[in-house]
Amino acid sequence: MPSAAAIEKHFVALRGCAKCPRMIGPVVHGRPVASRIILVGQAPGDKEPKLGRPFAWTAGKTLFKWFQGSLGWTEEEVRDRIYFAAVARCFPGKRPEGGDRVPAPDEIDACREWLEREFKLLKPELVLPVGKLAITQFLGERPLSETIGRSFTITHYGRTLDCIPLPHPSGASPWHRIEPGRTLLNRALNRIARHPAVRSVSV
Repeated sequence: MPSAAAIEKHFVALRGCAKCPRMIGPVVHGRPVASRIILVGQAPGDKEPKLGRPFAWTAGKTLFKWFQGSLGWTEEEVRDRIYFAAVARCFPGKRPEGGDRVPAPDEIDACREWLEREFKLLKPELVLPVGKLAITQFLGERPLSETIGRSFTITHYGRTLDCIPLPHPSGASPWHRIEPGRTLLNRALNRIARHPAVRSVSV
């Protein structure tokens, strides 16, 4: 397992990234956790850069509630046991019509280097993509009803590992609160709770 110092060195390089002029900094990252579990979100919202951590606002409250119910872990325990990454590490800004802008394909490509470095550094056994944009990076385009609640064995950045997707916990999307989303979400959380990478984490 990499040391916290090795992960901090990665963070220093990550914070120095300035590849995407339309993105609004600073770069957001999680804690220097040497975990075999990587959670990959979409991109920070406008609150995350100010608060200095991913999933720091409304969607995060829902996400951590899911983990509390399925794993029995508090938010602090989740942040200490799962490595938080994202498709894009900076806030993309707002759309003229309202809501957060989705990272553009060139921004996703530019940021992919950081995730590749993290895969090589951490050698994960389980990846948890959260939301459609993140899921697409690992499994391609497909309906949520065909991905949530299932476990996939994938090869990513030269490493074979398990992938258990989760829907985005945004309050703007009712998918995870209505059927079949609610049942499929519970199925996914149960799969995560039973995964060896999760069960091996010290409690």
